Amino acid sequence: MKSTATTVAEYLQQLPANRRLAVSTLREVILANLPAGYEECMSYGMIGYVVPHHRYPAGYHCNPSLPLPYANLGSQKHHLVLHVMTIYGDPATEQWLRQAWLATGKKLDMGKGCLRFKTVEDMPLAVIGELIARVPVDKYIARIAQFLKSNRKPTTATRPKPAPMAK
Repeated sequence: MKSTATTVAEYLQQLPANRRLAVSTLREVILANLPAGYEECMSYGMIGYVVPHHRYPAGYHCNPSLPLPYANLGSQKHHLVLHVMTIYGDPATEQWLRQAWLATGKKLDMGKGCLRFKTVEDMPLAVIGELIARVPVDKYIARIAQFLKSNRKPTTATRPKPAPMAK
């Protein structure tokens, strides 16, 4: 469920008590492990951890007016969710995460770049802390720049013009 809260404190206050405890616990782990250069804010109706525009002026390539997202933490209708952009598109990080999670004995409920939880007990907090700490901001920016360079479709200005049709 997307929140209309404009601050993290307001977002947390709007959550039911059991969800507030779980989100607050995970938020503390994230903040304790978040590399320097990322900032906490509200993003996409969730708590966001982003590369601010003063650090990466290009912003998020899908919407350059927004800062580059690194992670988002939220409360959905049926679960809590942690979106971590470094899982998606980075097979080494995904493989590390799966192995580290498995070693905890906890069940992994994962999408392409999101981790879903029901309770605090479902969260291997040490693994999540390590995941958040894995990618310093400069490395993340370089990874995004490389991804965009290798996956950028030609624009109209750079796309070759089609050959004239034969008569």
